[in-house]
This record gives sequence, structure tokens and C-alpha cells, in this order.
Amino acid sequence: MNDVYKTICTGIAQTLPKNVLKHKLASGKTLNVKLGMDPTAPDLHLGHMVVLRKLKQFQDAGHNVIFIIGDFTARIGDPTGKSQTRPPLTQEEIEHNMQTYLSQVGRIIDIEKAEIRQNSQWLDKLSSADLIKLAGKVTLARITERDDFKKRIEQNRAIGLHELFYPLMQAYDSVVLNADVELGGTDQTFNLLMGRFLQEQFDQSPQAILTVPLLEGLDGVQKMSKSLGNAIGITEQPDQAFGKLMSISDTLMWRYFSLLLNVSDERIAVMQKEVADGIQHPMKLKKTMAHDIVAEFWSHDDAKQAQQQFEAVFEQRDYAQAQKVVLPIDVAQTLWLVDLLKALGAIKTTSEGKRLIEAGAVHIDGIRVIDFKLQVSWVDGTIVKVGKHRLYNLSR
Repeated sequence: MNDVYKTICTGIAQTLPKNVLKHKLASGKTLNVKLGMDPTAPDLHLGHMVVLRKLKQFQDAGHNVIFIIGDFTARIGDPTGKSQTRPPLTQEEIEHNMQTYLSQVGRIIDIEKAEIRQNSQWLDKLSSADLIKLAGKVTLARITERDDFKKRIEQNRAIGLHELFYPLMQAYDSVVLNADVELGGTDQTFNLLMGRFLQEQFDQSPQAILTVPLLEGLDGVQKMSKSLGNAIGITEQPDQAFGKLMSISDTLMWRYFSLLLNVSDERIAVMQKEVADGIQHPMKLKKTMAHDIVAEFWSHDDAKQAQQQFEAVFEQRDYAQAQKVVLPIDVAQTLWLVDLLKALGAIKTTSEGKRLIEAGAVHIDGIRVIDFKLQVSWVDGTIVKVGKHRLYNLSR
């Protein structure tokens, strides 16, 4: 039990309340371990893998893991960290996003041995009377304790009445499933504690809570998010993922070792000392990190090939080995550089493109481009470099 507890607690933010998780593990009982994700986008990214790896560790220890696809709660939209009400998703959008979830989650946990549930299975069945009874178990003061609601109230920003139901609905999942443990990011702490509170109202033994840190994206500042353009999607090509991993800072590398590879603090301290003493070069360690992450979430063969391609392109300057990107037929042969970068998936927004171009981080056929308004004429074989380690070999 101590070994399992140590493994599970490596790289986590906190367990709440203190020692409850340890006591539950020591009981010898097969625990119901719950993790929910709302299908608000079709693809997961490496930031999601941090908490999924924790779920796998519970599964490997013989516990019953329950992965909840929040198709009902996605209709509300999690207000966590939001300064305004999310635009509602249609049922068609939710169903489309759900289609790829299981195959992606299946890269981490054994789907065949897991319990896969959709919370619409029980939340759709609640009557108006049930909802009123459920809402009667929590006060408005408690709901508005959460920071994002507090900030909106202080700033006179609107809060939809339906948003107040979100933590209650997520908490009710724990009641229905009689969860012993619930996992989530640190930004989910309020929602997870609501689950404990509601279980107590239904005379259940309240769940232990385990939170994981939020993984910073490629910028090293904000949490990984596709909408911020700093994410590594789990469905990206492995060589693209490898290149993006090599682009992170030497400082951020240690977080990726810890949160994505579960490397212990002790081992990281040893590696950091080796770098400081000149025994290890950070580039070599970063290649190890990128290789092991691609091996973990794609495959060992993908990792080997991605590293070989990276070394050929960026160390041996063999740009013919750069990943070929087939652009859609409607992408003009001459167009604004920013539109070209968007077509390549290198940027999400015009402001991001402006920042990269003016910083001198964009090269075309080896020539640095700093003119934000540049019109680019490209042909098959044109090489576009973005940052240090993203290279695109254009073709039609």
C-alpha cells in the first residue's frame, strides 16, 4: 500500500482532506475512483494526460476506475476560470466531440477494464422536483464562494442561473457512483469539494480528493489549452509533438518530466545538479524527455522515428526530411504570411502571428521574416520554420 500511495502521490498538488486517501487505500477495499471530462472539444492534449496517468495508476493498483463523459454538464459549461458565461454547445457538437474521446483516453487507461459512463444517464432523469430537492441541499452563499463567481460579482459581470448548477451536477455524479476518490486539476478543487459535501448530505462516506497541477503550455506561462495555441494535441503527428516538446524552455522541461513521466523529485534534483555541474547537457535531457513522452502517449516506434527525423532536420540541416504538409487546394499560392501560418496550424490567432513574426521567429527558406504584412509566394518544397523546432515542408 505504501508503494502505491507513494506512486500515486508523486507529482500531485494535494490530497484533501489530509490522510483520507491514505486511509482509504489502507482499507484494502477496491475503490471507486472517478474522473470526469466534458466533451467541449474533439481532441485531448497533453495537459489532460497528467490526470489520466493518475487514473491509470489507480487502475494498475487494482481499483475500479470510472471515466465520466460529461455530456450533460457540457450543456451547462464549466464556469471554472471563466470571466463570462460560456456559449452553449449544441447536442450535435457534444456528440461529435464525444466520438474521439474514448480512443484517446484508451491510450492511457485500459478501456475494457474501466467503467465508462455518461452523466446524462442519470442527470437527464432528474425531474423538476428532484432538481429543487437537490438545490435545497446547498446555499447560494456556498456556491458563490468560488473565486470565478466572486470576481464576476465584483466586476458586475453576468452569471447565468444555470452556471450555479454546474458544481452541483458534477457533485451529484459522485453521489450516483458512490465515489471513494475523485481526481481533477487544481482548478477543479471547488467542484470536487462540492462532491464530498453532497455525499455527506446523502449519508455516504465522502470521497477523497486528489488534485494534479495544471500543465503549462509551450509558452511556459499559461495552462495548456488549444484555444491559447500553446497545446500539444494527442492526435497530432508524433514528429510534430516531438518538435513542440523540444521547443519548451529548459526550466519547463522539469515540469514535463514530473507531470507527464512521473519522474521523482529526487531523480529530477540529480539531473538538475548534473546540468549545473556540466555533466549533462540540457539538450540531451530534453531529447530524452521528448522521446519518452512520445513513446508513452503514441508508441515506441513513433518516438524513435520522431527523434531520428528531428536530429536529421535540426542537427544535420537535412530539410528534405522535414514533415511534408499538404495544404488544401483553396490555400492560394500567394497569400498573407499570417494566413499561411494559420493554414499550417502553426498559430491560432493573428496577434500570435504578429508576435512571432516581429520577434524574428519565422523563417521562409532560411530567410528570417519580420514584415508582418508580407505576401508570400510559395511552391512545393518551400520550407517554413516557426520558432526553433517547428518546420513545415509545403506541398499541394
